Amino acid sequence: MRVALMTREYPPDVYGGAGVHVEYLAERLGRLCDLSVLCFGAPRPGATSADPDTVLAGANPALQALSVDLRLCALAAGADLAHSHTWYANLAGHLAKLLYGIPHVVTSHSLEPRRPWKAEQLGGGYALSSWAERTALEAADAVIAVSAAMKADVLDCYPLLDPHRVSVVHNGIDTDQYRPDHATDVVERLGMDPNRPSVVFVGRITRQKGLDHLLAAARLLDPDAQLVLLAGAPDTAEIAAETEAAVASLQASRSGVIWVREMLVKPAVIQVLTHATVFCCPSVYEPMGIVNLEAMACETAVVATATGGIPEVVADGETGVLVPIDQAEPGAQPKDPDAFAAAMAEALNSLVRDPDRAAALGRAGRTRAVDAFSWSAIAERTLEVYRRAIDNPQAAGGV
Repeated sequence: MRVALMTREYPPDVYGGAGVHVEYLAERLGRLCDLSVLCFGAPRPGATSADPDTVLAGANPALQALSVDLRLCALAAGADLAHSHTWYANLAGHLAKLLYGIPHVVTSHSLEPRRPWKAEQLGGGYALSSWAERTALEAADAVIAVSAAMKADVLDCYPLLDPHRVSVVHNGIDTDQYRPDHATDVVERLGMDPNRPSVVFVGRITRQKGLDHLLAAARLLDPDAQLVLLAGAPDTAEIAAETEAAVASLQASRSGVIWVREMLVKPAVIQVLTHATVFCCPSVYEPMGIVNLEAMACETAVVATATGGIPEVVADGETGVLVPIDQAEPGAQPKDPDAFAAAMAEALNSLVRDPDRAAALGRAGRTRAVDAFSWSAIAERTLEVYRRAIDNPQAAGGV
């Protein structure tokens, strides 16, 4: 079976959970089928890449992305199946389905209707990204949702999609790579005090990830605790400025607020996670939240929002603490941001002030990560979806 795996992100250009998923899935799938990775950006080992059409330099980023999709579709000639990840590459897979008469499988990591704040980032391009996603998903031969909650979201947002074509295949974690690292060279270089309790955040600066809510909660955080933010790649200049002001204000009112803006290499992130008393995931929308698995694999307790697929990863009271969020609709900001921040602070303080409990939750988290989220098993389940899509394709015209 010849598979064209289509993605925006591929190493070394990985900045989000979807890119992490593709990186590890591709490595395992390459052992099971004839796999070609087609990605955005500069040439790199293990993939064939394409850049936006130079004619579109300065155009809306969504339009540039769609021009890359045309090139990825051309590169997929000869494949038996196309498998796309995120709206950036979804249209490439859909066009390959139409052009070559092959099945198209979509892995749904997030949904544009659940991310209305992206209009800040893309302007009118948000309408294009939404159109590309809808077109691809409604016509797909199979859709892989990364959690049961994600499957429910997919069917809610796209009711024309046949539920029988949607399968749940969770994200995974490489627990040989993500494991505790008790060395201190990285944390000391970053200015962390290994002898002081710490709360760590890892993620992009975007409305989805809820960093603003964590910064509000940090005002209620135990004064003995450090707050370590591995946060970069802001969606817009506006949110970058908001974050800058909020962090500066926090640093003026308490000690131990460390903001690392550059993208750290994985071994460095692993060491920071290992030394965290608690990892915080304050997302308002998270189909699964692979970063929670990364923290768990490093034996770190997790405090996370009880939203999306996070409760399928973080076992409340066993591997971490889940914080309820009251939203008008999935993906929306909390109705009462102050109450949400206060609840987040309470959960964080409960572990910061009880390091023995935090350590026990962390040990249980690693056990859960090892037992339930193997990439090898995920690759096998993905291959099963491919076989079903080839055996039972939809008509080329789609839904």
